[in-house]
Amino acid sequence: MIPDLRLPAYPEPGSQDQLLSRPLRVVAIGGGTGLSTLLRGLRRHVSAPGQAAAGGLIADLAAVVTVTDDGGSSGRLRKDFNMLPPGDLRNCMVALSEEEDVIARLFAHRFKSGDALEGHNFGNLFVAALTEITGDFGHAIQLASKILATRGRIYPVTTANATLVARMDDGSLVRGETNITASRLHIEELILDPADAAPLPETLEAIDRADLITVGPGSLYTSLITNLLVQGIPSALASARGVRVYVCNLMTQANESLGLTASEHIQKIYEHTRAPIFDYALVNTAPFSTETVARYAVEGASPIEADVERIEALGVRCIAGDFASEGNVVRHEANRVTGALLALGQMALALRR
Repeated sequence: MIPDLRLPAYPEPGSQDQLLSRPLRVVAIGGGTGLSTLLRGLRRHVSAPGQAAAGGLIADLAAVVTVTDDGGSSGRLRKDFNMLPPGDLRNCMVALSEEEDVIARLFAHRFKSGDALEGHNFGNLFVAALTEITGDFGHAIQLASKILATRGRIYPVTTANATLVARMDDGSLVRGETNITASRLHIEELILDPADAAPLPETLEAIDRADLITVGPGSLYTSLITNLLVQGIPSALASARGVRVYVCNLMTQANESLGLTASEHIQKIYEHTRAPIFDYALVNTAPFSTETVARYAVEGASPIEADVERIEALGVRCIAGDFASEGNVVRHEANRVTGALLALGQMALALRR
């Protein structure tokens, strides 16, 4: 039975009041801006290169990232070089890099002219060049991470050239992530082609060794479920010894989750994993300003309902709180989310001893 943990306010990095336990092994699964936002918070607690593991609350951090994007610069490189799309992986590298401000500007730079360069950004071309040099996309990602001195490892969820296929609510099949997100129909089921796309062995090993595993935040289907379609990932999560946490989105999203409550997000994930894979769900319950709600309503989006009782009826303990930051767009507040996750991971680790 999952213990009912009361989470304290989590201290800043380096505080003497940090929970006393060994540093955590953490795996974060997802894609898009949601994963990179979470990684920025986690990075602050990872020991710097050359320091002892005890210098931070995280001894090992691994990001497992979706690779089904087929639009924009990533899509062009995927087609022209027969390589996996680097966009989400690039964003994770920036989030975990030591010199994020400088690297972010460089890696996000999008060329505005040149027949071949226009529309590409530097970070994607950097990964493409390393892929040509090494002859292996996975190796290129690891080498890029080393060059950027990232505080964590980054793995594509698969190195197979996989394509997303969605069965829509009218029974039709829509192929390709860009076409799926552009469709006005509702997704009923997501399929990966080829269905036997395999994960990297390092990913399965990281999940098996992890003390804390997070899924989300991110687009329900194209950032989260797409990772969970890779063979071996659902079973690895189902049997994982670490505490498994779903970080729920803040707002519903057009073409992916309009009208879905927090518990229904979990149910949609379980329909694809065919097994329960979460111990906890981190859900925002703080209200948003009327201006923010009105702005999102123009797109048909709204704050996700935190139906706590239904979440717990699924066997998932709900950690509710203020996890949002309002601006031009709503984002998770990385420090508060990270604090709750690390406190949960440390407490769960202590209970296992």
